[in-house]
Amino acid sequence: MLVRRVDVRPADVVFLKGILEASEGLGTLFAERGGELVVAVPPDREKDLVELLDDLVREIDARVHPEVEAERDR
Repeated sequence: MLVRRVDVRPADVVFLKGILEASEGLGTLFAERGGELVVAVPPDREKDLVELLDDLVREIDARVHPEVEAERDR
């Protein structure tokens, strides 16, 4: 699984969850606390995830943490 950490406003967590659910199995969302999230996707959906995260940065001021190589191996 490819894992990315994403921070959004707490009010946007449900919005992001809805997008992931509507994206034909793109990935799974885990909430750490508040708006601190972890998104996990299959490696073959990496391009789709990158596009989604880029849109979230522009649209809702999401903060995407740099990918950590170890997180790719989970």
